[in-house]
Amino acid sequence: MKEYKFKINGKEYNVTIGEADGKNLSVNVNGADYQVELENAPAAAAPVAAPAAAAPAAAPAAPKAAGAGVTVKSPLPGIIISVDVKEGQAVKRGQKVAVIEAMKMENDILAEADGTITAIHTRKGDSVLEGADIVTIA
Repeated sequence: MKEYKFKINGKEYNVTIGEADGKNLSVNVNGADYQVELENAPAAAAPVAAPAAAAPAAAPAAPKAAGAGVTVKSPLPGIIISVDVKEGQAVKRGQKVAVIEAMKMENDILAEADGTITAIHTRKGDSVLEGADIVTIA
């Protein structure tokens, strides 16, 4: 078990992260137990990573090939403050597809390839973790 103390907007949270069982994880926040399902479960032998708030910002993640295209992923945890494309829209590599606010800074999320937006996975106001899917380009 890992224990963390967070202060969010002046309020303190004691968080205990239990063992992962596949995609399921036991979490206790200020004495309340929760069962959460991980979207991107860690490898079986890998330890559970610290929550995003405790992790340093990392280099942008490489796009992941999805059956019908390239999935642009969030390079760091933050809040989506705009989605600048629509499904069916043509985009060029390097074109801004979304903006994420992380550590009080706005970061443009750019298209990794030329193509057409086939799926939008986030909306304005969504909190995302590093590696979360933003859009898919085919």
